[in-house]
Amino acid sequence: MLLFMMVLLILGGQVQVTSAVTCDPSQLLPCVPVIFNSAPASPACCSKLKEQQPCLCGYVRNPSYRRVINTPGAAAMSRICGVPLTRCAK
Repeated sequence: MLLFMMVLLILGGQVQVTSAVTCDPSQLLPCVPVIFNSAPASPACCSKLKEQQPCLCGYVRNPSYRRVINTPGAAAMSRICGVPLTRCAK
């Protein structure tokens, strides 16, 4: 979990997308317990995931984040929050 948070903070950077959302993976920190500890997805996690939805394909394409996104916990979070992580063109 600490490694994931460090990756987010060090490599996260902020990228502007055309829909006025600032892509900032550190905004998804409320989801860390869901991804790594199979905790229930909190409203804060789902809210942040939906907020960052325009950025998710960029995260999926980034090798640094792909390891985290391709976990069972991330898949469960995606289903629970209703935000698909797999609809990105490669």
